[in-house]
Amino acid sequence: MRPILLDLFCCEGGAAMGYSQAGFDVLGVDKDPQPLYPFWFHQGDVLDVLDRLWAGLGVEFVHPDGRRRMLFAEQIAVRHASPPCQALSTITPDKSEHVNLIPDVRERLQRSPRPYVIENVEGARSELVAPVRLCGSSFGLAVRRHRLFESSVPLAALPCDHAAQGTPVGVYGALRSRHWARPGGSSRGRKATSLEEAREAMGMPWASWHGCTQAIPPAMTEFIGRQLTKDVRA
Repeated sequence: MRPILLDLFCCEGGAAMGYSQAGFDVLGVDKDPQPLYPFWFHQGDVLDVLDRLWAGLGVEFVHPDGRRRMLFAEQIAVRHASPPCQALSTITPDKSEHVNLIPDVRERLQRSPRPYVIENVEGARSELVAPVRLCGSSFGLAVRRHRLFESSVPLAALPCDHAAQGTPVGVYGALRSRHWARPGGSSRGRKATSLEEAREAMGMPWASWHGCTQAIPPAMTEFIGRQLTKDVRA
């Protein structure tokens, strides 16, 4: 039986696919409907779902094929959370419009002794505890997308390989916009010009453009997931 991983703020399942490839049975939670999410899904507020689970109550999930199942806290082996990053991202013009959910998420994850991972952008470094950094270039991807990962168990990092990658393919903003810059005016490499190019750069052939812009590449969480399976077995 595959260990269960709860995927919080799951969007269209970039992180989920990597964990599935690493051997986990993945169940996702997001406040918005996610019809393209490829695994078990529950639409709801993440903090409310965690509070319900820690209160000993079950949460119902639905599979894309229509099957239903209940999940209880004692069944969960690992928790992964990707809280919204707009409040901490360097490309958000007005951060005051967004809320940093990392402290509230961490407090709830720490109610259980089982492993957790919190993922976020580089701008969140001061909010994360001893995070490791991963880069798309480390996995031979065209997208660079540096991301930080805090975990309750030790994780290995990988060095960037920007030289071998060359000019990265950016997947961000609106598809119709061909140019993008940070608030300070600096560029971010060449932008993907089609959904197909974005999917290939991210390794997410099922996702929409918006899903690709919001996700982390599955290669990153497959790398992390294979480390976590050792802890779960132990």
